[in-house]
Order: sequence, then C-alpha cells, then structure tokens
Amino acid sequence: MTGLTTHILDLTHGTPACNVLIELFIQEANCNSWKKLKVVKTNSDGRLDAPLLTREEMKVGRYELIFHIGEYFREKEIPLPDPPFLETVPVRFGVANIDKDYHVPLLISPWGYQVYRGS
Repeated sequence: MTGLTTHILDLTHGTPACNVLIELFIQEANCNSWKKLKVVKTNSDGRLDAPLLTREEMKVGRYELIFHIGEYFREKEIPLPDPPFLETVPVRFGVANIDKDYHVPLLISPWGYQVYRGS
C-alpha cells in the first residue's frame, strides 16, 4: 500500500491488535485547529484494508493519529485501573514529501507504547 498507512501490534498478547478505532486529523493551514479526515478500525492483522490516505490524497502538513487503545484492552478483558493509564495514544507527525510513503506503526501495551516511521 502506498501513501499513509499504519498497523498496531499488541505487545501484551504478542499479536496484531484488531478492531482498534483510529482517527486521522490534519492541522488546518496557519492555525491551531484540526480537521478530522477519517475514522477507521484495524482488521484481524492489525492493519487497515486500505491506506489512510493515498499519495494523491496526501498534502504537505501536520497530521495526527489518535489510537483508542483503552477500549481495545477492555475488550480483551485486561484489568485496567479507572481511569486507565493510557486511554488514547495521540501521534502527531509531519508529512514533508508527498512523493514518499509514510508508515506509522504502533506497538502497545496498557502501560506504554512505541511509535516510529516505518517502511
């Protein structure tokens, strides 16, 4: 897949994280407001069935992905405190070159996460 993609791996269970709600936003030009572009859920492989954005849809700018992992871990019946340590994981990143692919993998547990620009 080309454009903007993501996937999520559940480090607690050692499996892909399926059925995780993800929201995608773009920062409006010259201001601090954010526009919601898309809401999706991961498939059984912890990935999306299509790119969040194709290369044709991508614009140079600042983006935010919000991963709703608290709901995911509750569905897995992981005992979480109230409120959970991590309910959502926001990831802000810049797209400087729309001719390149941007892959944003997320590794999660109820107590921490790691994100990076993948390939």
